[in-house]
Amino acid sequence: MARAGRWYFGWNIVAAATVLTLLTVGLRMGIGPFFLPISQDLGFSRSLLAGIVAIGMLCYGLGMPIVGQLVNSWGTRHVLLLGVLFIDVALGGAVVATGPIGFLLSFGILLSLGLAFISPVTFTPVIARWFTRQRGAALFFLSTGSMAGIAVLTPALGWLIETWGWRTTLIAYGILLTVITIPLALWVMREDVPEGADALPTPDPGGRRPASAAASSSLCVADALHSAPFWKVVLGLFACGYSMNLLGIHGVPMLVDHGYESLVAAFGIGLIGFTAIFSSLVLGRMSDRMPRRNLLALIYFIRGLGFFGLLIVATPAQLYTVAVIGGIVWAGSVALSSAILADIYGVRLVGVLYGWAYLGHQVGGMISSWLGGWAYERFGTHWIAFGSTGVLLIIAALVSIRLPLQGGYVLKPAMR
Repeated sequence: MARAGRWYFGWNIVAAATVLTLLTVGLRMGIGPFFLPISQDLGFSRSLLAGIVAIGMLCYGLGMPIVGQLVNSWGTRHVLLLGVLFIDVALGGAVVATGPIGFLLSFGILLSLGLAFISPVTFTPVIARWFTRQRGAALFFLSTGSMAGIAVLTPALGWLIETWGWRTTLIAYGILLTVITIPLALWVMREDVPEGADALPTPDPGGRRPASAAASSSLCVADALHSAPFWKVVLGLFACGYSMNLLGIHGVPMLVDHGYESLVAAFGIGLIGFTAIFSSLVLGRMSDRMPRRNLLALIYFIRGLGFFGLLIVATPAQLYTVAVIGGIVWAGSVALSSAILADIYGVRLVGVLYGWAYLGHQVGGMISSWLGGWAYERFGTHWIAFGSTGVLLIIAALVSIRLPLQGGYVLKPAMR
């Protein structure tokens, strides 16, 4: 059991996971600066490159249930090391690719699978086990890695691509990721959770029920997949992936098409993630003190309005204002979803269930990645892709508000 006044090692795991998430999600969400240079250099149309990226998004999602199973079987450390190997091989293939097939196999498929092995799905099970009382805060801190990835890597990659070119930038990224991941995997990631995790010596004054009590010990994955709350979470994650990947891939090109300089556009998109780094610290504390479904619904609703705002901004000042407001609620949907799954179904199944739920996130990302390129080439407007995102997020908000209250839902096993 954690003792008051002593540093809890679980926070070291959260910090390491946050750094690695910054690098991997930052690349996955920071494809926007690569999009036009790769398209022009390799002679790909927007729709062709968007299709390759969309397939990559699907492979990223399909890898999530596999990752969830492997983490349970092999442990976090081995999954991370295998992910680094996949990513390095994929980046090597991408920089030498000259046609769509080679680029699809390397950048689209293998890189996406490698990034899935070093993703929030990999870290959520170990963090959920290390934290009980502060689980919401810990998972929100993890989500700051995703936001920092957008804030830091999007403008950084944009600058590096203009300075070095996209191929050298990918090589530098691979070296950096390898140098950071290997020591963190070997010396920080631990599966030996102390008894009681971070629970207080006395009962939690908030009366929070342990997540392990939220589900029967005999509950299996099939039972959860037959329950309504799981699919409500999946729908929300579908909208989350739809919005995040559309913005990460087509946000910069959309703003450039609307007359902004590329660096201004990259800074505007990066500002969303930068703001979210700080807001997530507040939202994380709130998630342990108020119904998580209410906070999740609010995040989806305001984020939906933000997508309409990005379409109508006319000056850099307006762009930055919308980016800051949107960034306040940009973080947290993934962290809240994983915490809600742990609350309802217990930490024993959270890795596998989160992997399957995150597949919905990537299916949404695949669709929006393709739609963003195809709709613009077909109709000459970004309103179709970005407008549909706003509508979908508002629907997700209405569905999320109907999730069960934490600790207030008793799951009945599916009839067999």
